[in-house]
Amino acid sequence: MEPYRVNIAGLSHKIHQFEYEIGEGFFDRYGKNLISSGTFSVKVSIDKRETFLNVEFDIKGIARLICDRSLDPFDFPVEEKNKVVFKFGEEDQEISDEIVIIHRDTVSLELGQYIYEFICLAIPMKKLHPRYQDEDTDDEGGIIYTSSPEENDDKDSPKNGTDPRWDILKKLK
Repeated sequence: MEPYRVNIAGLSHKIHQFEYEIGEGFFDRYGKNLISSGTFSVKVSIDKRETFLNVEFDIKGIARLICDRSLDPFDFPVEEKNKVVFKFGEEDQEISDEIVIIHRDTVSLELGQYIYEFICLAIPMKKLHPRYQDEDTDDEGGIIYTSSPEENDDKDSPKNGTDPRWDILKKLK
């Protein structure tokens, strides 16, 4: 039996709680592209109704990341709450990030992929070690180029404030 698969056919119409402890084996199974390791505690609440399942994920833990600047490993805290509604229908279909249609005869749900995706979404695009967090890291706003008045005295630049090329284009109107 798969550890993150929940048998929904056997659930009664009420709220059910599931808890998972995630470690190294989880990322071996679902992917190491963004996160190579970490430890997480996941609480899943499934509210089963006649026509849908309301599933809430509460994820807390530490992701082990590699700094993009220094290549030093560091721990990044993750605390996420997400919700997915699984509606019963005729065919499997993902309507949005929060609404998924599953066939009405579906026996079980594989929650591991959802947990993995929610953890990955909590990781920032730019992974910086905490010692670099206080520095100005804005790539495009760090240096401002200015020219001196001597550099502006080109023979091509106009003295009266308008560019003669624009004056020619204005005449075309």
